[in-house]
Amino acid sequence: MGLNLILIGLAISLDPLPLAAFLVVLPSKHGVRKGAGFLFGWLASMAIVVAFTVVTTGNNPPKAHTAPSQAALVGKLLIGVILVVIGTRKRRSRKEGPRPKKEPKWQAGVDNMSPWFAIVLAPIVQPWGLIAAGVLTVVNAKVSNAASVLALLGFCLLATSSYIALEIYAGFRPAESAVLMGRVRAWMDGHTDQVIIIGSLALGFWLVANSIYLIVS
Repeated sequence: MGLNLILIGLAISLDPLPLAAFLVVLPSKHGVRKGAGFLFGWLASMAIVVAFTVVTTGNNPPKAHTAPSQAALVGKLLIGVILVVIGTRKRRSRKEGPRPKKEPKWQAGVDNMSPWFAIVLAPIVQPWGLIAAGVLTVVNAKVSNAASVLALLGFCLLATSSYIALEIYAGFRPAESAVLMGRVRAWMDGHTDQVIIIGSLALGFWLVANSIYLIVS
């Protein structure tokens, strides 16, 4: 469980699409307050999903090679396949030349955005496919012991680590953080596709290989 959660958590934390949204919210007017709202919505929605999974399994995950256990592995396998398809299609589309990108309408009014909107925005932009992969990993994990509980907590924190780091930096060093976030956004504007391709293919192939190994072993 541990390695899977680490890889999925890192992928969530570095996913360029929700991170780009956060890099629009944080430098805006009263951005630190809105960033805190974004973080709350991000962590709360993730915690609800993980907690629901734990309660549903009753701290008693399905035994290996049973139908529920195999279904969870097949679900994770399908997510891996989807990620590979996304990475492959994105790679092919890059060869056809860059396409104009449209800014979401909400970005135009980001300075007038309330923290409540930021709370709602976070779950909307979250990579739920990756979170589902983490949840399916949790389904096969027993969380009644302290080590597993810490692993789940670590997963949620790892998946939020880049956002927490930016929020803290913006709170203590607003001027420097504005410069940093401007550079990061400029880099992401030119490299988002590459990050998606590499991340989708790497994690996708890992989930496929790991799921197939656990299914047949």
